[in-house]
Amino acid sequence: MQTCVVRLIGASMRYVSWKDREAMTAALRPIYTAPTVQAAELAFSAFRDEWGTRAAGAVAAWERAWEEFTPFLAFAPEIRKVIYTTNLIESTNFQLRKVTEARGSFPTDEAAMTILYLALRNISDQRGGAAGTGTHGWKNALNAFALQFPDRPPL
Repeated sequence: MQTCVVRLIGASMRYVSWKDREAMTAALRPIYTAPTVQAAELAFSAFRDEWGTRAAGAVAAWERAWEEFTPFLAFAPEIRKVIYTTNLIESTNFQLRKVTEARGSFPTDEAAMTILYLALRNISDQRGGAAGTGTHGWKNALNAFALQFPDRPPL
């Protein structure tokens, strides 16, 4: 299972009826927006109490993914809004697989690296310019990255 927040919420929704989706989404929000791991644990405990019998599969999905989910909470809210999903990564990987599978094999490692570089360059152009510029909230996240990781070079 994907451990991004969007996939985790989606996995939870599989276990409730259509009419209960809005209520479950509201019950999950305090977990993934919690300011600390301890606050998320409290919110998850409340979620488990409320949904444990009606949607045991949803509770189990969060329990299975908890260790992979909690590092996400170490980031500032501005950063979380940018990294809560792995869709961009999955899309990039799909496009890279598409270019490499179409060619079958490569005569050298350098040939493979060249085709991957060119594919990445084209993907970046398709997304409207420099990496991140089309992402909603990117400037806020960039400032939060600078504060959280002051010893890193600027992006």
